[in-house]
Amino acid sequence: LPGPPFTHQQTPRKMVYYGQTSCEQDTERYLDVVKYVFSCYKKEVPLVINTMGWVKGEGLLLLIDIIRLLSPSHVVQMDMCDWKAMPVLTPEHLHLSAGLHTKGKQQPKCKQLDVSATESWKCFEGEDVSAPQYKLLYIHPEFPRAGVAGEARVHSGILRDMSILGYLGYLQYPDIGAVLPLHSLVPYQVPFNAVALRVIHTDVAPTNIMYAVNASWVGLCCIPDEVQSQTDGPVLLTQTPICDCLGFGIVRGVDMEKKLYHILTPVPPENLRLVNCLLLGNIAIPNCVLVGQQGIEGEIPYVTSDYNYSI
Repeated sequence: LPGPPFTHQQTPRKMVYYGQTSCEQDTERYLDVVKYVFSCYKKEVPLVINTMGWVKGEGLLLLIDIIRLLSPSHVVQMDMCDWKAMPVLTPEHLHLSAGLHTKGKQQPKCKQLDVSATESWKCFEGEDVSAPQYKLLYIHPEFPRAGVAGEARVHSGILRDMSILGYLGYLQYPDIGAVLPLHSLVPYQVPFNAVALRVIHTDVAPTNIMYAVNASWVGLCCIPDEVQSQTDGPVLLTQTPICDCLGFGIVRGVDMEKKLYHILTPVPPENLRLVNCLLLGNIAIPNCVLVGQQGIEGEIPYVTSDYNYSI
């Protein structure tokens, strides 16, 4: 766990490509992804769940959903200095609070029966009044500016770019001293009709889909259904699947005549045989990859400094 993520990348046991840096636009699919990934957990080893930093408004409600769905044994809540907006997430609080997509238990309607004799309460409708069973570890830092909002977003963007660059580093040949530019590496050629295609984060007209895919970061995924196409054109999915992601790649080019995607990826060939779906999300290739390629003369494709913002 210690150290920047890009320095110790590992192949996950189970991975889904969500395709966005925030789940704000589609929290239902986010929860479905969490359930799908969690379903492969066999409980043979301890599991640490690193929740995200969105803990205000709907983000807090979503966190309540996640705790309720995953039933952890311990919850570690780190507070911020001089910030009291977030409630203490005790099991009792979670028990009664509604999440974004889950309901909390209502205060049971009880009727007191012969208090002098039994001092007990009986609840109607057999309502389960037991709270979630976990231990809350509450940490309140005393140093100022702990967890100040705003800085994390900038840092996470830098770390994400570094992780992508670290991942692309696996494309390099270990026995060659120099770093080879991406345009000098031999890409895989993938027929249009061999993989399904889906843009996750926005609607793209089918006539423009290849402009969107070209020079893009894609998740290399495996959907359970066999990809079937009556034509040699691209196979477009109408809904975003929740499926295994086996790795990532860059669509280095699109050959419209031969109906081929040219894809650079460090995913080993034995895993690539399982890939039958390309998911394009809102994750961009770091700018330095596009503008820092050696040996490029003249205008760089997909990069411009002369842009009319009034369009």
